[in-house]
Amino acid sequence: MALVLHATRTNKNGIKALIAAEYSGVEIEMAKNFQMGVSNTTPEFLKMNPIGKVPLLETPDGPIFESNAIARYVARLKADNPLYGSSLFEYALIEQWIDFASTEIDPNIAQWFYPRHGLKPYFAAAEEAAVRALKRALRALNTHLASKTYLVGHSVTLADIIMACNLYLGFLCIMTKSFTAEFPHVERYYWTMVNLPNFRKVLGEVKQADAVPPVPSQKKPAEAEEPTREPVRSKVEEEVAEKVEELEQGNKLYQWTKVDISDEGNRESVNAMIGEEDAFEGEALPDAKCFE
Repeated sequence: MALVLHATRTNKNGIKALIAAEYSGVEIEMAKNFQMGVSNTTPEFLKMNPIGKVPLLETPDGPIFESNAIARYVARLKADNPLYGSSLFEYALIEQWIDFASTEIDPNIAQWFYPRHGLKPYFAAAEEAAVRALKRALRALNTHLASKTYLVGHSVTLADIIMACNLYLGFLCIMTKSFTAEFPHVERYYWTMVNLPNFRKVLGEVKQADAVPPVPSQKKPAEAEEPTREPVRSKVEEEVAEKVEELEQGNKLYQWTKVDISDEGNRESVNAMIGEEDAFEGEALPDAKCFE
């Protein structure tokens, strides 16, 4: 049975195994018609990996998941593979840098990348923390590479393959030149790796992100508008409304008219209208109601 890799050809985690296979002389077939989000949710796939993640490698002895484990398996298929160094100490250093790439580089790039591409909720504080941690890791890597072409020894090892693949997502999608310029040895290292023949067979031409994607708009669900309700009127209010309508139609509404009540005649007229003979005795009323 041939080795079959379940992933897309652009999946940076699947690419680790493909590049390791190029260096190890191992043949790997890609699963036919693999479609992310569809193929990895079938009962057949979930039987091989219950959580449905990719990549997954089918082998004669059974399935393997987790990308670093797959890459290690592929490298081990070749006896005395130089990808694992030439001594126990080099082997330990290779594992050291694989862990560094997996815990310091990869998750911080992911925390910056996924929210910016709308694949996870965006939180400014979380992004700031991820970028800060990523810069710290890149500074350490930059220092290490100041006098080295490869992470360990004098040739490509599995550590270089996994490190370059983890950096690949960042350089391709979110780490612009203005960002990476602070780490010149990391830049030199990365472009050296991705342009090696065995890397180019898998990756093809590699470019760097021109700009950091903008923060995706976080739209709030539209609030449902309450239906307009007519005010409920009491029986008295209904009667008053009807009367007002009648008066409006008959043009018999009252109007406010200013009256000079210092005039004896006007005052008597106003008192007569109101029905209180002494209503305005002793004080002036600036406005009084008169009928037309």
